[in-house]
Amino acid sequence: MTATLARIIRHPIKAHGREDLASVRLSAGECLPFDREWAVYHDAARLTGGWVSCANFHRGAKAPALMAIACRLEEATRRITLTHPDRPALTFCPDDPADVAAFLAWLAPLNPADRVAPAGITRAGRGMTDSDFPSVAVLGLPSLRALSQRVGRDLSPHRFRGNLWLDGIAPWEEFDWPGRRLRVGGAVLEVRERITRCRATMADPDTGRIDTDTLGALDDGWGHQDFGVYCTVLQGGTITPGDRVEVLA
Repeated sequence: MTATLARIIRHPIKAHGREDLASVRLSAGECLPFDREWAVYHDAARLTGGWVSCANFHRGAKAPALMAIACRLEEATRRITLTHPDRPALTFCPDDPADVAAFLAWLAPLNPADRVAPAGITRAGRGMTDSDFPSVAVLGLPSLRALSQRVGRDLSPHRFRGNLWLDGIAPWEEFDWPGRRLRVGGAVLEVRERITRCRATMADPDTGRIDTDTLGALDDGWGHQDFGVYCTVLQGGTITPGDRVEVLA
């Protein structure tokens, strides 16, 4: 089977929603456009005006209900519509202070009482990925199927908040790629490192409730808690689901 790009997914507000894309143009040295463009910081955050680690943000590892948020971004207006099974739909602009206040009120019921509260939204001039370099997360559907078989249920790709999902490769083949390059459609990416996972993957993206010990299954089955790889874009270009994926030297 030929390796192909199966899905493109972005997360405009880190840990607060996801949306599928029909195509996107990648640029050298940058994240997927508008992926983690904004992030929700909490009361105890230490912000520096640029990229900071995920410990400063409201996220699914601490508030699993966030995992059930879906979104739609209007790029021209920077307006985002959020949906959640337990909340009414909300459309707002994360750059508008008045809208941010409405967003925080919408978010409050999804935050556990024993966790620090979300306090505002910040930007870093680059995607606020969990990596300290601008990255695109590449994951394999065959690896997801292997993990699904291990836990005895079909797992949604949204548990792992990846950007590019590939099919037509062997399970866990992506772990052989650090240091190599991938040609995806019109773009070329360099594979940097494996992605170590957190408790957010244990929550069902349909309900926002913890239902599967994904981390234990990864440990028991394969001796690690990794899923997917971080890549950097070496050569920009347009990519579309169905594009061929080629592993280069």
